[in-house]
Amino acid sequence: MIEPVNIQIRYSDMDPMGHVNNAVYLNYFEYTRVYYFEKLLGKDWDWEHEGFILVQNKVEYITPLLLKDKPVIEMSIGNIGNKSFVLHYELRLNGEIYTRASSKMVGYDMIGKKSIVIPEKMKKSFSLLMKHQQKQ
Repeated sequence: MIEPVNIQIRYSDMDPMGHVNNAVYLNYFEYTRVYYFEKLLGKDWDWEHEGFILVQNKVEYITPLLLKDKPVIEMSIGNIGNKSFVLHYELRLNGEIYTRASSKMVGYDMIGKKSIVIPEKMKKSFSLLMKHQQKQ
């Protein structure tokens, strides 16, 4: 099981309204992706040749986060295509969903500067995560 990501809200995350600025959530989701993929693929994965790039984010802000809140984020896998996949996020505070989001990712070779088919090992890691999610 991959534990949810614990987010520490920083003072610089706040906006003049007294809650976390909407743009900061994208940083939280990026941190979540890095955390999950390290757990799924290890630290030695060849991201330069078998990586991915972000092509779309969608965010639904339900309840604002405040400075002293201690949210957690869970990431799950959505649609998996040949060269792209979708990640889903749920940001919760005390078990209540505050924000839902998704990111569309495309397999990408950073050195060759071209899209790639999602590597089999990466797809298999998605499968293992989906099996875990179905048990919950």
